[in-house]
Amino acid sequence: MPTDLPNLLTLSRIAAIPVLVLFATLGEPWSNLVACAVFSAAAITDYFDGKLARSRQQISDFGRMLDPIADKLLVAAALMLLAGNGQLSTFGLFPAIIILLREILVSGLREYLAGLKIGLPVTNLAKWKTGFQMGALGALLAGDSGAAVIWLSWLPVSLIGEVMLLTAAVLTLVTGWDYLQAGLRHVGRASAPTGPQPGPPPPVPTSLHS
Repeated sequence: MPTDLPNLLTLSRIAAIPVLVLFATLGEPWSNLVACAVFSAAAITDYFDGKLARSRQQISDFGRMLDPIADKLLVAAALMLLAGNGQLSTFGLFPAIIILLREILVSGLREYLAGLKIGLPVTNLAKWKTGFQMGALGALLAGDSGAAVIWLSWLPVSLIGEVMLLTAAVLTLVTGWDYLQAGLRHVGRASAPTGPQPGPPPPVPTSLHS
């Protein structure tokens, strides 16, 4: 297993998940704040692992494989914790569902296209989606109770988090549709004939269709 710094940062996102689950399930104001800090630190590594890999020319197949997996595991764990702990309103559940479904869609597209030796590049809009998504999840994990620990009880942290989550869900729909269209274009190319094809078959007597 590669042990260079970018891959270690990617692995740290996965290692952070049980720590996140532990503190989030305690349900105390201080533990919610710690859960927010753990999630935020893990989310920040998503920026630095790619930046370091490119600057150090340490891009590897292991990193390309694991990076999107680590992201999706972290996001899915946070969303399930928020839903299970009742830290999402009924309205907030809808953008959470949209985000989870989109992650499954994109994962399926990437897996299919990988078999065709075709990559699915990340768009700038998808990066904005990730930013809103990570910010929203961090805020929601802290919640109003966690914010009160650091004397921010006047700030509607949960409401801000749900607004950001809704924004991320809208961007998720747009980018998910873009990725789906890109995938369908490649599906059409993969199924198109690539060589000389035989001529049309002879006409079939109409009596055979009667």
